[in-house]
Amino acid sequence: MQAKRIRIAVDIGGTFTDLECVDEADGTTQSFKSPTTPDDPSLGLMNAIKGAAARFGFALADVGLLMHGTTIATNAVLTRNLPEGALITTAGFEDVLEIGRHARKEIYRLKPEPPAVLVPRRRRFGVVERVGPAGEVLTALDETSVEAAIDRVAASGASVCAVALLNGFTNPAHEIAIRDRLLTRLPDLAVSCSHEVSPEIREFERTSTTVLNALLIPVVRRYIDALLARIAAEGLTAPLYLVQSNGGATTPRAAGEAPVKLLLSGPSGGVLAAEGVARQLGFPNVVGVDMGGTSYDVAVIRDGRRAVVAQGDIDGLPVRVPMVDMRTIGAGGGSIASLDASGRLQVGPRSAGARPGPVCYGRGGTEPTVTDVNLILGRLDPVTFLGGEFALDLDGARQALDTRIAGPLGLDRDRAAAGILAVVVAKLAGAIKLSLFERGLDPRDFALMSFGGAGGLHAVEVAAELSMTTVIFPKDPSTFSAHGILQSDIVHDLARTRVLPLKTGAAPAFAALADELLAEGEALLAADGLSAAQRRLELAADLRYRGQAFELLVPLEEVPQDDAALARLCGRFHEAHRQRFSFDDPDETVELVTMRLAAVGLLGGTASAQAPAASAPAARRERAVHLGGGWTSAPVYEQAALGAGASVEGPAIVEQAYTTLIIPADWRLAVRPSGDLVATREAQS
Repeated sequence: MQAKRIRIAVDIGGTFTDLECVDEADGTTQSFKSPTTPDDPSLGLMNAIKGAAARFGFALADVGLLMHGTTIATNAVLTRNLPEGALITTAGFEDVLEIGRHARKEIYRLKPEPPAVLVPRRRRFGVVERVGPAGEVLTALDETSVEAAIDRVAASGASVCAVALLNGFTNPAHEIAIRDRLLTRLPDLAVSCSHEVSPEIREFERTSTTVLNALLIPVVRRYIDALLARIAAEGLTAPLYLVQSNGGATTPRAAGEAPVKLLLSGPSGGVLAAEGVARQLGFPNVVGVDMGGTSYDVAVIRDGRRAVVAQGDIDGLPVRVPMVDMRTIGAGGGSIASLDASGRLQVGPRSAGARPGPVCYGRGGTEPTVTDVNLILGRLDPVTFLGGEFALDLDGARQALDTRIAGPLGLDRDRAAAGILAVVVAKLAGAIKLSLFERGLDPRDFALMSFGGAGGLHAVEVAAELSMTTVIFPKDPSTFSAHGILQSDIVHDLARTRVLPLKTGAAPAFAALADELLAEGEALLAADGLSAAQRRLELAADLRYRGQAFELLVPLEEVPQDDAALARLCGRFHEAHRQRFSFDDPDETVELVTMRLAAVGLLGGTASAQAPAASAPAARRERAVHLGGGWTSAPVYEQAALGAGASVEGPAIVEQAYTTLIIPADWRLAVRPSGDLVATREAQS
């Protein structure tokens, strides 16, 4: 029987569904895009797979592995398309979700927006019990209060219930008892317990994460069931893995139990791929930016490593699970340009999405978008866009810009379009500045790696705005997140909270905690059927100075077995604290708060083939393009014809099937042996 040689990764975005597949027989990688189907994303996924199979000549029976990044969880949260849920917690702590941390982000606003609360007060129920910080039972679980709470859950009409008790992470016995009672009385109820979802200190963040997980269970399970049914009906038998927020993969069953871990599913694949390409090209410090149809995602790779944080924020909701450190703003190719009530030009965060999409798509859009403006200014070719799969409506885009922006502002069309792009570039550069400045980092010390369907149209101008002199374009930038997903491995995240001062003599307790996590990680990977050679265990620790209310995540290069090793770990924390906050205090005691383990199961991603060598490329044609404040004629090159060693001087346009790269004057683009392209600035203005 012939081995199944095709490995597929699919990333479903707001506008397009991206696919990359690799033939593991020879390492050949191919890319494909198709429109996203918002009403049923699984349909768009299957359309992409069948379209790729037809174009690249493989059968569904040849597919041996399917990896999938999805925005289903993120979209459900952003649109609040969530079921009604209930919360059972320790009596007296029913209002933790609303009390929060008393942090005001808008400190000068007289009427700040109230915090988002996903479970209203009438569906939050307390039970009599109390567990101490060391796991000791201070007050036994009161049976009468549990039954009363379950009665109220049943009467509330909630279809999901979160169970988050005070200090439940130190001793889960009470949470387990409540869960068992709930499922006995209400077997169709989806239940999520904090000791399983986020077994860590801090009741607000743990409760918020548990509630969000419970609310997402029906949404994600419904999608996974529909997806599995669809691929089975099409005869696709390859095992399916979904990508998590940390960049690792998980099974559909595990994703259905912990859907909160899917919140950055797709974008995390791009960061994973960026880390690999940066390492391959020899750039240790890179800012990876993903500009698609609806959003702009920024991630910092420093000293060759992507940053993973223990807690993120999704639409104002704290989520305490490991995730790639990423900043997202509403700026993409589908971002709508409009005038506010005062007549001020703004771009985004509203997006035309996949339906109706930009005006030039001819699908009913009426408001000008960033894609429309790029078309009007000659940056996009109306005939070859997306490989010529459909022609763009240039006249429609012009009319929308004139009616909505240029006319009301009293500007000619070119000035209005250029102004929109200037706003876009400023927004994109601002997001990068914030991501670097908050870490005490200088943009000039970094290269910009741009990917996503719209990224290449703006990347070099954004880099120039930040005084960056190097821009990296992966060889398949439009489907780069799918490329990262293609290389994903199984990842189990484990955590244990224990506040432990790292003083003399603390090493044995520290090592014992590490050994406990390592044993659990080995068991999980063994249950996945992975051999010892396929397992990798990565420890890290949340550390802080005594008395601080926040921690820094420090990877463990070794498990400290003695005081000297413990001192080295503390030294690395001091260094990280100084880098992040511009000061450190070596005389202050360092505390362990939470130890973490990433148990990685290697799935054996295949490296893609190298680009063929080529002589100096010949321009296919010339095109008028608006660059640097005016129109100029620029040569247009096919990226497929730019082999390793080829070099292009700006101004120039480089096209491939699914994206376009704009290279202004004073920049030179060179092709590396891997097929990736690197633009460098020839002269500083």
